[in-house]
Amino acid sequence: MLRLWKWYQNSLATHPVKTQMISSALIWGFGDIAAQTITHTTAIRQRRIQDENEEFKINWKRVATTSLFGFGFVGPVGHFWYEGLDRFIRVRRRLQANSFWFVANKVAIDGIIFGPLDLLVFFTYMGFSAGKSVPQIKEDVKRDFLPALILEGGVWPVVQIVNFRYIPVRRLK
Repeated sequence: MLRLWKWYQNSLATHPVKTQMISSALIWGFGDIAAQTITHTTAIRQRRIQDENEEFKINWKRVATTSLFGFGFVGPVGHFWYEGLDRFIRVRRRLQANSFWFVANKVAIDGIIFGPLDLLVFFTYMGFSAGKSVPQIKEDVKRDFLPALILEGGVWPVVQIVNFRYIPVRRLK
């Protein structure tokens, strides 16, 4: 496991954007598989699926679509966002990298600015990729954006604390 971590760190150092694009694609894909599994299990528990023995099938097209979002948006945009955010907090706020206040500022600013933007782009992308019209996407955003943002705000900061504390931002040379 340590060798894999060192290999990943080396990949980040030599090819930061490419590595983050691939990492994001994998994370988004596995995340979608987990989401589909949870949704199926919850539906069985709530008796929305009548036959408890109904075979669970992963929607691989959806996994590919969400992976592509991670690869094409979160990976490259996130790289430059976090690089800029890191620089902004170190220079403008004059905070020591990896200090408590440095990480706290990054988590807060990320959650207030990038989190809602990322979610809006995600809903729009997923709507268009599913063949929805602009009015349908607007309805989906009106209905789902705030609950998703609240849920994200309860989970994502914990992940980002670990991320910002232990995974350094790799700048392009």
